[in-house]
Amino acid sequence: MKTFITCVLIGFTMHSFLQAQSSLDMATFSGRIGFAQQAGEPIAGNSTEYGALANIKIPVVFSNKLIWYNELSYVYSYVYNQADLPISIANPLQLHGLILQTGVIKSLGESTKIQLLLAPRFMSDGYRPNYQNVQWGAMALFEKKYKESLTMRYGFLYNTEEFGPSLTPLVYVNWQINEKWSMVGLVPITFKLSYQVHRNLVVGFSHFALITSYRLGHPNYQDDYIERSSIDLTLFARHRLWGNLHIEGRMGMAVDRYYEQYSRDQQLGLKLTLLSFGDNRVPFNTHMKTGPIANIRLVYNLPL
Repeated sequence: MKTFITCVLIGFTMHSFLQAQSSLDMATFSGRIGFAQQAGEPIAGNSTEYGALANIKIPVVFSNKLIWYNELSYVYSYVYNQADLPISIANPLQLHGLILQTGVIKSLGESTKIQLLLAPRFMSDGYRPNYQNVQWGAMALFEKKYKESLTMRYGFLYNTEEFGPSLTPLVYVNWQINEKWSMVGLVPITFKLSYQVHRNLVVGFSHFALITSYRLGHPNYQDDYIERSSIDLTLFARHRLWGNLHIEGRMGMAVDRYYEQYSRDQQLGLKLTLLSFGDNRVPFNTHMKTGPIANIRLVYNLPL
């Protein structure tokens, strides 16, 4: 088994799909905190946010032109409001999400490729989980390698959120600006501007923005759902511990962050990135708001 995994990783790193990348985070485990703040509508209270993330990537190489790509993430959020909220308001919030990306990456030529991925999610509060917690999604990206130091992809992500359909246009950039500076990201979801201080230390700026939704199964608010949104803007420092194992710390602000509770029948027409069309919804309550955050993560990074 160990030999098989090694062969897969060697084949993966040798494949031309990755030639534009300097490294790949194969496994990530992280924890975060959103510091206590006065927040909440219509009932104000002191809210605190905790969270965790586990992510693993498992690519399988079939040939020098075809890869079966797999990525699985588990996300956890816990929010507690100290206010005396009605029984119909979810408090504390405990939200669990399993997000899968699986599909093919196909070479079309020397400098072009296409990625077609299914992206289902299972989003729940942990009470009475069933098939209704499944959200269906897909991602399609066209890749163009402009030069050795610059690769870009263009496409979209579609998902059937609890509030209705969500469509996000995507632009991926991987640019090795020079020996010290680089940028990589899937805009508008992720973005990193990095500076290599020395071989064991990288610092820079990180952007992460994603809207998710969770169907609630607790008897007090069964069939309601939570919509979570946050734009995390942080400074980071990543230090190599030994081998390919790194520790990374992030500090910054969660901008336009909220956890809003809606009834199942409150839907919108379409969410296009951060724009909402046909949104006449009124939340029962809103937890959290813009505020400081901290994040620490352990990363297994594979140099290519």
